[in-house]
Amino acid sequence: MPTNTMHSALPAQTGFDSRYDKRLYNKRRWANKLGLGFAISAMVFGLIWLFWILVTLFVEGFQGMVQMPIFTADTPPPMSEGGLRNAIVGSVMVAFSGLFIGAPIGLMTGIYLSEFAQGSLLGKVTRFLNDILLSAPSIVIGLFIYALMVKGQSFSGWAGALALALIVVPVVVRTTENMLNLVPNSIREAAYALGTPKWKMVTQVTIKAARAGLTTGVLLAFARITGETAPLLFTALNNQYFSTDMGEPIANLPNTIYQFAMSPYDNWHTLAWAAALLITASVLVLNVLARFIGGRSSSK
Repeated sequence: MPTNTMHSALPAQTGFDSRYDKRLYNKRRWANKLGLGFAISAMVFGLIWLFWILVTLFVEGFQGMVQMPIFTADTPPPMSEGGLRNAIVGSVMVAFSGLFIGAPIGLMTGIYLSEFAQGSLLGKVTRFLNDILLSAPSIVIGLFIYALMVKGQSFSGWAGALALALIVVPVVVRTTENMLNLVPNSIREAAYALGTPKWKMVTQVTIKAARAGLTTGVLLAFARITGETAPLLFTALNNQYFSTDMGEPIANLPNTIYQFAMSPYDNWHTLAWAAALLITASVLVLNVLARFIGGRSSSK
């Protein structure tokens, strides 16, 4: 019996060897190695430039932070010593105002699209308009707010905050809808089985289940608006002096970088490098925090 089995297996093995094309296999293997080599080369090429940019930014920006009183003095006149206190405070005020305006709207819209739209016409139109707003250039949003709030009136911090809020809204809407759609329907069904009304199921069950993902989306939206220059150029403009009045033009880091980098003065160039380092560090911290929160929620 074992002899028959061995003899019956031999033709199958012989048939496989006859069908095996070693030349075709080697060709595909070399093509795979060639493609992998191109991919690795492109990755290394991109990382080299990224590393070069980051090192240059850190060296130049750190020198500016050491040489200038960045956190204790306001932006100076040409060829004099100064800092970025007014620009830092103005950026924090405008960015947080835009986040506080846009994030609740984005969260509520994303909750509606995920939990209540259910293929309705309003839901489809809202999703379509959100996709358009998500892909709109920030300069177009700045021009829209300029025509709406600035033209015929004056530049203001509130106009800049509203422009940033329009950038926050579509990002938060998309992430909120996606995170809520990842919540298993079995959780919703269990809540319904216990007699939970829909509003309570949404607020106490699904939102809590997706809380880490929603927080990640808000942090990523905040990181997105931290370095936006074009919307603030048409709305908040800039202010050389320290001011916390959101109804007037207010200083901010992105426009300070734009103005100082284009100038012929060395001290302004130094401050521009320091401001760029501050924005890059804040965006990096926000992205790492968002990844950490998202990774911790997925591990659970």
